[in-house]
Amino acid sequence: MKDIAKKVFEVEIESLQHVAALIDEGFDAAAKAILNSKGKLIVIGIGKSGLIGRKIAATLASTGTPSFYLHSAEAFHGDLGMVGSDDIVILISYSGETDEVLKLIPFLKWNSNTIIGITGNPESTVAKNSDYHLNVGIINEACPLKLAPTSSTTATLVMGDALAVALMEARGFQEEDFARFHPGGSLGRKLLVKVKDLMRTEALPFIDNQAAFTEVLLQMSKGRLGMVIIGDAGNVEGIITDGDLRRALLRNPDTSQLTITDMMTHSPIFLNSDELINRAEQLMIDKKITTVLVGDATTRKLEGVYQIYNQ
Repeated sequence: MKDIAKKVFEVEIESLQHVAALIDEGFDAAAKAILNSKGKLIVIGIGKSGLIGRKIAATLASTGTPSFYLHSAEAFHGDLGMVGSDDIVILISYSGETDEVLKLIPFLKWNSNTIIGITGNPESTVAKNSDYHLNVGIINEACPLKLAPTSSTTATLVMGDALAVALMEARGFQEEDFARFHPGGSLGRKLLVKVKDLMRTEALPFIDNQAAFTEVLLQMSKGRLGMVIIGDAGNVEGIITDGDLRRALLRNPDTSQLTITDMMTHSPIFLNSDELINRAEQLMIDKKITTVLVGDATTRKLEGVYQIYNQ
């Protein structure tokens, strides 16, 4: 089985290399047409090509090109109302002769839509009726019967990725742009979410600078932050972390002799509440700490506490 798997990879890689060599000025022209368009980009297909088209539309939409997928059969039965005259339409059909796709061409011509055809046959009906044609003609399908779409769908998918990446580059699309379209993902969280959105502000463990060792333990346990704050929200004098406690005990096991001043960190790290989470967490990783105070380091006023592992 593994030999068969390797053969599939070999066949599909060979086909991709062949298709890459077919890319010409028509690709540039198609990409520029999309860049200059005032409308949306609509990807149409059916069957396996439709499934690939759905992914292409999703990739384009998430990388700065307003796009959506339209099933060719549904389009023919009313969904063409979604297609505006300023929209560019990508028609996907490897043979270029898919009946459900061909039926849409008269409407698209009447509606003055720019058509980009993605087919494996430059002489096909779809190719000849397209303003721009992207050739995904392969050498062989990986299917041993040469019937199931395998190399051809892979080539179509990669052509869509190539188009999306070229458009990203042309638009100067950045990480921040990607994050805006993915607010629920990890990248969106890191590039859009600020410290103030996740910091803890309630029931913070404050203690007085004259507190006894037992009170430090009690408040640290109650606060569940692995630390206590010396002072109050208007004037933070320092903090004591569980690490500070351990180090203090190693220096002097007699807890009756330990004072707050002996144990605390006098200059804890403060972060601005508008700091982005990714920058805050990188700072914490570099400093090898898991908790920071949020507020003004100059005035020592506290707004909250943020922990890197509290999510």
